[in-house]
Amino acid sequence: MATGGCQCGDIRYEVRGEPAHSALCHCTDCRRSSGAPMMGWTLFAETDVTVSGHPVRYRSSEDATRHFCGRCGTGLFYTNPAIFPDFIDIQTATLDDPSLFPPSAHIQYAEAVAWMGAAHDLPRFERFPEG
Repeated sequence: MATGGCQCGDIRYEVRGEPAHSALCHCTDCRRSSGAPMMGWTLFAETDVTVSGHPVRYRSSEDATRHFCGRCGTGLFYTNPAIFPDFIDIQTATLDDPSLFPPSAHIQYAEAVAWMGAAHDLPRFERFPEG
């Protein structure tokens, strides 16, 4: 079992079993929804997910609904019965231990921001760099 939730703690969830997949999504909708260049998702059967609290729902397209905390704004879930019937995608970074389900692929890469291919070549700092 794995657990997770929003930043303020109003919404918590538990997942059981193994995900159908875990991926990094580069689509425009995910980027705009998160304000980030990509978003990590881990897909579970809805029957394997228990949610405590009441996420706000936003219909982001004809078939897709994004679920987030109405208090702190943390994005949590994505449902789309047209492409993932009876499944719920969980934003991987909202897991208490995001390392549990590492991504196995980049998806929707056709929509990735132009500099994403070189992002892993940038300098790395353990904390914010001085100067």
